[in-house]
This record gives sequence, C-alpha cells and structure tokens, in this order.
Amino acid sequence: MTTRRGTSAHKGRGALSNAVGRFERVTREDFDDGWGDGQDHDDAPPPKLRTTLTRDTTRKIIAWNDSPDLPFDRSINPYRGCEHGCIYCYARPSHAYLGFSPGLDFETRLVFKPDAASLLRAELGKPGYACAPIALGTNTDPYQPVERDLGITRAVLEVLAECGHPVMIVTKSARVERDLDVLGPMARANRCSVSVSITTLDRSLARRMEPRASAPHRRLETVRRLSEAGIPTGVFASPIIPFVNDAELEAILERAREAGALGVSYTMLRLPLEIADLFREWLAEHYPDRAERVMERVRDTRGGKDYDSTFGQRMRGTGPVAELLAKRFRLAVKRLGFPGFPALDCSGFVPPLPEHGQLPLL
Repeated sequence: MTTRRGTSAHKGRGALSNAVGRFERVTREDFDDGWGDGQDHDDAPPPKLRTTLTRDTTRKIIAWNDSPDLPFDRSINPYRGCEHGCIYCYARPSHAYLGFSPGLDFETRLVFKPDAASLLRAELGKPGYACAPIALGTNTDPYQPVERDLGITRAVLEVLAECGHPVMIVTKSARVERDLDVLGPMARANRCSVSVSITTLDRSLARRMEPRASAPHRRLETVRRLSEAGIPTGVFASPIIPFVNDAELEAILERAREAGALGVSYTMLRLPLEIADLFREWLAEHYPDRAERVMERVRDTRGGKDYDSTFGQRMRGTGPVAELLAKRFRLAVKRLGFPGFPALDCSGFVPPLPEHGQLPLL
C-alpha cells in the first residue's frame, strides 16, 4: 500500500508527498518514532528515493483519442510515470490507475513497455490500418532518463521509420539527439517533427519545478541541433503559471526562434484531480510568499475553480487573464515570424513485415 510521506523536499524529486491514489480505500501515514538511528531527525533531510522499474504486460501500444483539443488521434507512450518529476505534469493522475500515488510514486515507480516495438509492428500490420501521424510522448516523456538504458523509444522509432510512418515527438530531454540518425532520414521524407517543452529559462526555477529534465539552455541547444539537422522543430512554452513563469513567455519564444524553431504553442497550468494538492504543497515549500496569489490567479482562468476540464477551454483557460496571455502570445508569434510546421506525409506508409520478417502465406 502506498503511503503519504511528509512534505519535505526530496533531492532530485518534484513532488513533496505521496498520498494514496483516489481509487484506494485506505490511507496510511509515515512518521518517525525516533528509534531509527538515535539521531534527532527534526532537521534531517528526507531519505534518498530510488527509481524502481516494473514491466508492463499491455497487449496494445497505440492509444486512440477523439479529443477536439488534440491535433492527433493516436499516440504511443513507452513508459508510465516519468522520472523528470515535473510538479505540474497533467499525467500524474494516471498513475492512480496502477494503484500508485500520483505524487512521488509517479516519478520513482516507473512502468516500462519492453514489447512496445513488437506490439507496434503487429498493430501497424493489421488489415485496414489507416496511416496518420502518431504522437510519441504525449503522457510521459519518451526520452526520460531510463530510456538511456532501455532504448524502447528508439526501437519504436525504428519500426516507424521502416514502414514510412510519420511521427510527432514531444520531449523536454536533450536525449532525443541520440536518435538523429533515425530522425534525419525521416525528416528528409517529411515524416517527423519534434517539439521541445521549455517552461522557463531560469535554471533555478527549472531545478525546483522539473528537477530531472534537461536544463533550459540545453533544451534550446537541442532545438538548434535538431533544426540544423533538417528536422522540423518547435517549442511548447508550457505550462504557463501565473506569478511563476508567465512573465517569461515572450523571452522563451524569442530564444526558440533564435534557435531555429518553426512552430510554438503554449498551455495554461492544468490542475486536474490530485495535481491541485501536489502543486499547492510545492508552492508552499518554494514560494510561500506568493502561493495564495498564484492560486487565485489560476482560479481566475478556470471560472473560479482550480481546474475546468471542458473541451475547448482546458488548455488555455478563460477570462481576462487568459485572454491577455493569448494576445501576448499572438503578438509575439507574429513579431517573430514563426512559419509553422509543414504537414507530415502519410503517403509512403507500407505495413511492416511481421516480427521475424516472414511474409504471410496466401
């Protein structure tokens, strides 16, 4: 059973607590009874939390959606949970479906899909499959630290490249550069794009808010390197958080354009389900002087609530504050001359061969 820990910051982790998921019936709480090592623990840092991995036995790898807010209808997530530890991550509540906490469990108890490439090959090879761009990394980052050793994202890309299937990648990791040898040829055939999420240019803020993601300057360097390699690259200035990073919007867009970004987008902070409490804890720890002001302004963009999940509103909010931000964004995009992404080409798709390369018998 997952427990709720105290609210002291763990080095390298974003969340401060580990409340049980909303589907659990029992809540438990840890406390120090003083018998651990005979030391006074009042000012002692919390113990280091290590990452654990669990195999996912899913039988399908493509997730389908019909959301009017998304520019794609299918996606792949090689991992559940994300070690980047971004406190604002809208995917955190999904960890509750696994019986884990959306808090520290989300960034320390990861689930990986070792059969992702094989499953993808089988699904793309089904009769009647109609090709359209697949989004990679829409829920958790496909290039989070464990990808270095597991290589699941690369294996997925190799299948997509083999059969001429277009892909749209979203990441905040410089590790995407590892796969330039795969992405380069796909880009030349107009079959891939990469969007790099840049939430802030402030290294100190980034370290607190998204502790294990690549540093902001390194992400900008990734935008430059991908662009120079001929890969259509853009930037997500997301999420925008009032009184935390909202003043940086124009600066982020300017640096993105200088690095070669073709397209840009943004979203307002989203606080569905357990994220609201996790974010409040984070604010109280790191910005106690402005915590209530931040939440008041967030509610100003959500009809007086912490969050409004209404389609057409959930991404950018409503009201004067949201409208002003949208105007700032439009003016900056026009001034900086972002040309936008080219449409990806689906015409070259060929169903992949079966796993072992054997053609089906007729």
